[in-house]
Amino acid sequence: MSAFPDVDTIQYEGPDSDNPLAFRWYNPDEMVEGKSMRDHLRFSVVYWHTFRGTGSDPFGPGTAVRPWDDGTDSVDNALKRVDVAFEFFQKLQAPYYAFHDRDVSPEGSNLAESHKNFDRLAQALKDQQQATGVKLLWGTCNLFSHPRYMHGAATTCNADVFAYAASEVKKCLEITNDLGGENYVFWGGREGYQNLYNTDMKRELDNLGRFLHMAVDHAKKIGFTGQFLIEPKPKEPTKHQYDSDAAACLNFLRAYGLEDHFKLNIETNHATLAGHTMMHELDYAGMQNALGSIDANTGDLLLGWDTDQFPTDYYQTAQAMWMILKHGGLGSGGVNFDAKVRRESFEPIDLFYAHIGGMDAFAKGLKIAAAIRADGQMQSFVKDRYASWDSGIGAKIEAGQVGLEELQAYMLEKGQSDANTSGRQEMLENVFNRYIDRV
Repeated sequence: MSAFPDVDTIQYEGPDSDNPLAFRWYNPDEMVEGKSMRDHLRFSVVYWHTFRGTGSDPFGPGTAVRPWDDGTDSVDNALKRVDVAFEFFQKLQAPYYAFHDRDVSPEGSNLAESHKNFDRLAQALKDQQQATGVKLLWGTCNLFSHPRYMHGAATTCNADVFAYAASEVKKCLEITNDLGGENYVFWGGREGYQNLYNTDMKRELDNLGRFLHMAVDHAKKIGFTGQFLIEPKPKEPTKHQYDSDAAACLNFLRAYGLEDHFKLNIETNHATLAGHTMMHELDYAGMQNALGSIDANTGDLLLGWDTDQFPTDYYQTAQAMWMILKHGGLGSGGVNFDAKVRRESFEPIDLFYAHIGGMDAFAKGLKIAAAIRADGQMQSFVKDRYASWDSGIGAKIEAGQVGLEELQAYMLEKGQSDANTSGRQEMLENVFNRYIDRV
């Protein structure tokens, strides 16, 4: 029986369509820079917000109406939810999905029962993947919700909790591998601190490094060839999380000899909380050859917390796709909608409206970014701005052919530096606006 009887498969109808259940910009087969939109964007629906979110907030219980869900955390209810999820994926034409272990499978009374439940749900997921062709973008563990993880998981002060978390990761990694997951993500929900009075930071970071090396070793043992990802976030739920932004993550990976095994999953809302733009985080990760995937959402700049709203801003998606194309795409990653409908948008149909809007926004952003790259005006400006480094003394500096003495001699002979030229920020912002208008 259909969970969404009034919704047919969402089709592309073009920019002039007024149909809220149709794509205006996302045409899966349209070719952009020699690759289909489907392959550029690799859209993924998250299990947690879309099928486990209730609309609750700190000021009130859930509001979401989900006729297929009986409100229990039973295995039978979880199995029903699998069927609903894959109906949604198919009707949305989403090629991928993503989950935490506890999203798809209820926790048991002990670890063995939890593993048994997960095995049963994994078989249901595998059956649906084979029947529909929808694939797993990535799996991960929820190592932050249960009270046992109040002090963290890999960075806990309790060795037994560390061991329990390791057991969960082992199981989830094996199931992700069995389901053909193309990535495995670590998000350090409580891997950080609230107060340094009670924290041994070095010990916690050392243990986090050990934990991730264990995962790398087990992946090799079971033949998992997917990409490991870390997702930066500066705060929430801890005061300070160790994976605070792209730079901090990459510094950590290098410090613990993990840089060859991990890339980054960058999220817009987390970039905002870190005091950066998504464009900055993507460019930083990309120039370090560490851009692996993205969580596609946005935050409210008037609210200082992680609102996980669906992306609808063409400027934001165009900037993101510009950076993604600049750095060669997302590889095995994708555009993963770690976003939730608002508490007031409580009907099942709102799940479709939200995802359609996000998919269209990123498709439009892709087209704008490709137009910028094809025209070349903005890239040429940057190249010309740094022309002094392409020859003469600039080229010698970058080649390591001069030191302080040679540079002093050069300037004493020249007398003064050449005049600077304008950065033309306002002009370039106007140029960017033209691409928004044209596409």
